[in-house]
Amino acid sequence: MIAIVKREINSFFSGPIGYLVIAVFLVINGLFLWVFGGNYNILDAGFADLAAFFELAPWVLLFLIPAVTMRSFSDEMKMGTLELLLTKPISLRNIVLGKYMGAVVLILIALLPTLLYVLTISKLGNPPGNWDIGSTLGSYIGLLFLVFSYAAVGVFASTLSQNQIVAFIIAVFLCFSLYYGFEGLSTLVSEFPIERLGMKAHFDSVSRGVLDSRDLIYFMSVTVFFVVLTVLKLQKKR
Repeated sequence: MIAIVKREINSFFSGPIGYLVIAVFLVINGLFLWVFGGNYNILDAGFADLAAFFELAPWVLLFLIPAVTMRSFSDEMKMGTLELLLTKPISLRNIVLGKYMGAVVLILIALLPTLLYVLTISKLGNPPGNWDIGSTLGSYIGLLFLVFSYAAVGVFASTLSQNQIVAFIIAVFLCFSLYYGFEGLSTLVSEFPIERLGMKAHFDSVSRGVLDSRDLIYFMSVTVFFVVLTVLKLQKKR
């Protein structure tokens, strides 16, 4: 599995994909948080916190992670190398986990520079260092679980089509439905608390700095569910 993870990371950074993903993520967040005026601009808000970043990041990742994962298996199927990969002396589960972890590592590398935002708001606080550590830490943990879930959905979507664009669209649709779909439907059927079936409610809960086991179990269940679906889908191709 480690060999596949290394292969995935090397393939990301041997071409423009890895650098482009990191650059796009940082540029979009940087422009909205520090340059463009509006609700997301930290300087305009007058508060030294990263609430705007954690509100914006899930939507940026909703498009960015499918762009990373769309080639995971669709490219293998298109190039005719999937059959060769499946015949190698490695379990199907480890192949899927290797592809999955390669995508997760790339996104985590993209998130690392955002720690500079924490340093910035710490300096901007009045007095300096006056910022909500619990909320910020909880939000990063929530973002981490979102990355795990989005990546699992994206890798599964890449098994559904040889066309990377189709895989991308399917992944974006599934991620959007899981993140905001239930929240939107809850306004139509307010008598049922179906928003708890969506990622946004659980992400918002973790972002408050309270680690509820129900939120962690939810994200891990979504991740495991789509990883298992990916394995089952590929078993049919053997």
